[in-house]
Amino acid sequence: MRLRVAGAQLPVTTSVEDNLAAIRRALAFAADEDAEILLTPEGSLSGYTPHFDRAAVREALQIVTGEAAQAGVGLALGTCYEEPEDGLCYNQIRFYDRKGGYLGFHSKTLTCGTMTDPPRGEINDYAVAPLRTFVWGELTIGGLICNDLWANPTCTPVPDPHLTHLLAKMGAQVIFHAVNGGRDGSELSRVNWHFHESNLRLRTMAANLYVVTADCCFPTNLPCSAPSGVLDRRGSWIVQTPPQGEQFFVATLEFP
Repeated sequence: MRLRVAGAQLPVTTSVEDNLAAIRRALAFAADEDAEILLTPEGSLSGYTPHFDRAAVREALQIVTGEAAQAGVGLALGTCYEEPEDGLCYNQIRFYDRKGGYLGFHSKTLTCGTMTDPPRGEINDYAVAPLRTFVWGELTIGGLICNDLWANPTCTPVPDPHLTHLLAKMGAQVIFHAVNGGRDGSELSRVNWHFHESNLRLRTMAANLYVVTADCCFPTNLPCSAPSGVLDRRGSWIVQTPPQGEQFFVATLEFP
């Protein structure tokens, strides 16, 4: 059994129009490479903010999901989104099958905040839904968003629930990991890169599953906060992109 995955290290901005154009470039790549599913970074459609244009995001979502279905490419789409059922804003990965069928969403669980009491930051901006998995043919897949995987100690004011391990216990064989990490070119940014990569490799190995990960590359003159690419069950890179600028990748995952 095989799964051909694609991912995109994209510039994520506050312009929904520009973000949609970037996702469409990635979608064209995925279709040309016969990928079954495409991963995009955290907030890649809406921008990484709770203050996005709700109507513009809904319209852009219809466009990208329609084009993906026409191309036969599933989506693990990073976006912030206001759910009509409860009116709450979630930082999500929205999963769609190759025909455009909506499978559901993973919401960021380890939302970032300051280490103050009470914490301040996105922890106050987004709702959180229960952890879940999704059926993809004969496979079980899951999603994590940025800090969900590595629980960075500088911005995680809650205990680390080891979500990678929990998804493995729930039967996940592949995790799609959408990232939008902060960086400014400083020494701390370089420390964060090594921390993020180490956690990617170690937690992937411990959970014994594949991880597909994609970071934001905006601003494009700085290296990303974490590597983009695909890790095998041993925590080794199958493919890894250059650490700066818009990059696309593809890999075929093998399952017993």
